[in-house]
Amino acid sequence: MKRKVLLMGRSGSGKTSMRSIIFANYIARDTMRLGATIDVEHSHVRFLGNLVLNLWDCGGQEAFMENYFASQRDHIFRNVEVLIYIFDIESREMAKDTKYYRSCLEAILQNSKDAKIFCLIHKMDLIPQDQREIVFRQRAQELQSLSLPLKITCFKTSIWDETLYKAWSMIVYSLVPNVKTLEQHLERFCEIAEADEVVLFERATFLVIAHATHKPYIDVHRFEKISNIIKQFKLSCSKSQAQFQSMEVRNSNFAAFIDVFTSNTYIMVIMSDPNITAAATLINIDVARSHFEKIISQTSAGGAW
Repeated sequence: MKRKVLLMGRSGSGKTSMRSIIFANYIARDTMRLGATIDVEHSHVRFLGNLVLNLWDCGGQEAFMENYFASQRDHIFRNVEVLIYIFDIESREMAKDTKYYRSCLEAILQNSKDAKIFCLIHKMDLIPQDQREIVFRQRAQELQSLSLPLKITCFKTSIWDETLYKAWSMIVYSLVPNVKTLEQHLERFCEIAEADEVVLFERATFLVIAHATHKPYIDVHRFEKISNIIKQFKLSCSKSQAQFQSMEVRNSNFAAFIDVFTSNTYIMVIMSDPNITAAATLINIDVARSHFEKIISQTSAGGAW
């Protein structure tokens, strides 16, 4: 099952850097050596086995942008499932940003009116910490008004923190068919294992696919922080010619188990009950593997339940 995803925005907005971090295992500082995208770069990213993201990274130089809306209009904007438009928060040419974004919306409305639209307000690390939320909300409101009658979802992002994983996890989540059913099964597993929380990560990207939570936590960004940390640890392992398999983290308040789950996922199980042994949790994970392998296979294929 292929899903066409357009990644658009003006040159220098950060499109290729974020794509390289999420899908090509770059770390943030290494993206400095990436060159500008010429015309359209196509990549097929296999996600959850049968789901393939047909990613079109569209160069943002003016000559290319004008061409997308003229001679290549139907080719670029036909059969789009998701449009991701990147805005550089420090852009000094807001009029051009707005012009090209409006042109994108018009082309989407004409060729793929049911496409989901995500706007990533990027390079937020350049804004002082105490001003970020205010600046983001103002920009998001402007874009939502500009986008009418289409509905959009906005995220603030930076390659230097977990916000990038938050945005891309939500984007990919919107593309996974029958994900609610997967969450119901994860909820049941959380109950049976008597866990505080269970989180499912995609194996290659470590993006969050689904979770079940039975105990409230203060940090709403915890999943994305864990994605970022574990992805960096996996990269460190590979540089040492080792392969990351599993991890157990324990203190006086909780135990966290991260393990390979199915052929396409990792699972994280959080336990705080001291009466439940590590061996019992690991057995529960092992027993659930074959069941979830079948569930995820059907989910990524878009099969009926």
